[in-house]
Amino acid sequence: MRPKIYLFGDSITEGSFTDGGWGDPLANHFSRTADVVLRGYSGYNTRWALMVKEKVLPPAESGGAPLAVTVFFGANDASLPDRYSAFQHVPLDEYKQNLVAIVAFLKKQWASTRIILITPPPIDEAARILAREYRHPYVPNPSGLPERTNEVAGRYAKECVAAAAECGVAVIDIWEKMQKLPNWEKTYLSDGLHLTPNGNKVVFEEVIAQLKDQKISPDNLPPDLPLFSQIDPNDPVKSFQNL
Repeated sequence: MRPKIYLFGDSITEGSFTDGGWGDPLANHFSRTADVVLRGYSGYNTRWALMVKEKVLPPAESGGAPLAVTVFFGANDASLPDRYSAFQHVPLDEYKQNLVAIVAFLKKQWASTRIILITPPPIDEAARILAREYRHPYVPNPSGLPERTNEVAGRYAKECVAAAAECGVAVIDIWEKMQKLPNWEKTYLSDGLHLTPNGNKVVFEEVIAQLKDQKISPDNLPPDLPLFSQIDPNDPVKSFQNL
């Protein structure tokens, strides 16, 4: 069986296999060498993720350890406690401890698995108001104010980075990275929160780089079956006799 890479996160992970997402090219990148398994849950925060982790990730005794797991939560935790998405809010200190607990769970399950935390993305507050008014009226917004701010998202990003340092695992700070280029609000964000194809490309490239740094790449993984170029045209069956 091929080894696996799990993607565990919220809607930005759930939608990563859509056209222009970041999980789809990741699966293509590892085709023939590893299976990329999607475990994305729209709207979820770290509190809810911690509650369901045993249900969505396989038990340790079910087979070989995954090569890697990405943990991409925080965008919903950072919802403001006095705005219309308050039910998704998780206090900052709890957010960090939840990440630490998720990492501890993964390490206990699979000591060899590489873990990559990903920070929440930056927020375009003006676009969030428009998104809720015209595209996603899930919850009434009588205040007319955004349910997230970039400044608060940055605090959660810093705690994600701190959690990774405390746990000794890798981290991708997309909150900081995406804001280094001009017009990041429109270049990387589709609705002030979720990612455009350009934004997903940033995540994909960063994940690939982190995995490569940890010796996880198609160059280091054997194909699951003989490549077509390895099959002897004069005796094709020979290539399958010692699998």
